[in-house]
Amino acid sequence: MGVAIRQAGQDDRPAVNALLDEVFRDDPVSSWVFPDPAYRRRRHGALMGAFLDTALTEGYVDVAVDGSAAALWLSVPAGGHPADEDGPAAFRRAVDPTNERVETIARILDAAHPTERAHEYLMLIAVDSAARSQGRGTELITSVLARCDREGRAAYLEASTARSRALYARLGFVSPGRTVDLPDGPQMWPMWREPMPVREV
Repeated sequence: MGVAIRQAGQDDRPAVNALLDEVFRDDPVSSWVFPDPAYRRRRHGALMGAFLDTALTEGYVDVAVDGSAAALWLSVPAGGHPADEDGPAAFRRAVDPTNERVETIARILDAAHPTERAHEYLMLIAVDSAARSQGRGTELITSVLARCDREGRAAYLEASTARSRALYARLGFVSPGRTVDLPDGPQMWPMWREPMPVREV
């Protein structure tokens, strides 16, 4: 049975932010941004909220109707969005003004992001711990990938764990062989997916 999916709005922000906070709080990247666990518990929700606000205002957020999973997407045009030199600094001010790592990760991800072709960018995907291994995350992703295939559009993401990297590879994403390396921190794997031929029924 498929997972019922709908697009989230501002009214969904508190629930989706809480899900993102719970799922990613101990992720390797979040742990690098906020090394102290107690401080991370206090400030991590603001980081997730900043990503969520970007998706809600500039992209779209797909959620499982039962609230168990959410995916944050941006539609990136060819050439990328207009460069904003103050963007990473503004991101830091919004999330945690005293934490240089918030700005650092924003700059590193911006620099690594491909801009040559239009694509759908999966910023974050979260599945509640009680609903894992039930295909919810996969369905959230494949619903967008099916549209990408119909429209001849590519997709892009950064995998933050070896487990997620393997999942994305099964969905057709390919790593270009380079990593995104955080200073004295974990690696992320940029992954790109070309649109696949749509089989006629």
